[in-house]
Amino acid sequence: MYSSNSDKITRDYLDSLLIETRYLDSVIPDTTLNLFGHSFATPIMTAALSHLSNTAPDGMRIYAKGAALSNTVHWVGMGDDAELESIAATGAKTIKIIKPHADNREVFRKIGHAISCGCIAVGMDIDHSFQSNGQYDNVMGLPMKAKSTEELREFVQASSVPFIVKGVMSAKDAEKCLSVGAGGIVVSHHHGMVDYSCPPLMVLPDILKATGGSIPVFVDCGIESGMDAYKAMALGATAVSVGRHLMPMLKDGEHAVSDEINRMTATLAGVMARTGIADTTRFEPSVIHKRNF
Repeated sequence: MYSSNSDKITRDYLDSLLIETRYLDSVIPDTTLNLFGHSFATPIMTAALSHLSNTAPDGMRIYAKGAALSNTVHWVGMGDDAELESIAATGAKTIKIIKPHADNREVFRKIGHAISCGCIAVGMDIDHSFQSNGQYDNVMGLPMKAKSTEELREFVQASSVPFIVKGVMSAKDAEKCLSVGAGGIVVSHHHGMVDYSCPPLMVLPDILKATGGSIPVFVDCGIESGMDAYKAMALGATAVSVGRHLMPMLKDGEHAVSDEINRMTATLAGVMARTGIADTTRFEPSVIHKRNF
């Protein structure tokens, strides 16, 4: 069921978080997310997946269309220029995540191309720098390289839209992202890239303390339900990304993807109503309790 022990640890941690109900003075909740000058129907976003044609023919476009149907943020990972152009043509408001290519010229080129496609933000998954043997990564024949804080600053400055850093799992990295002007960060262990990685929600409070609410902080990895999304947002996440949970729906088309996002959003709204949360800007961490029995 799990591809790494980090995935199971993340699932167990999510399931260990309990909520208290608060009915008095509660109202019908509003799940609207306002982000980067756009308004979305839900804070449950797609995740930055790649190569979905291995799951379903035209999987990347189906994934994007599902996000567009649900009026949510669509994230996209590795892919060529033509693929991103076809995704943009679906009308999905997209954030493009770029690999840490060894050649920074390719990073700058991809930033420019993503902006020309109308992406509302761009970014980099910094955790794709190394292989498990400690050497620099190579992804589908493309060499990768760890980036310095100064290089990250150059990427941020080269982008006319917010630049998001994905793969932040510590307050130290979050502080560096903030220092260079990053437009947001994604707390993610990249589907258990490192064994025994902390669950994203375990490190989220420290990261939020480091950023001080000055930039959006998104959560990725293991989000499978509206309840999972609620727990992440109650602990301070701006929004959450769902990836692998949506992949089985791809074979049934974009409406199946959209239906699942909508179902998760309805669950999120139900928990919000029963815990006194009026909208996505008013989540309260005190409703969360860690199981100790």
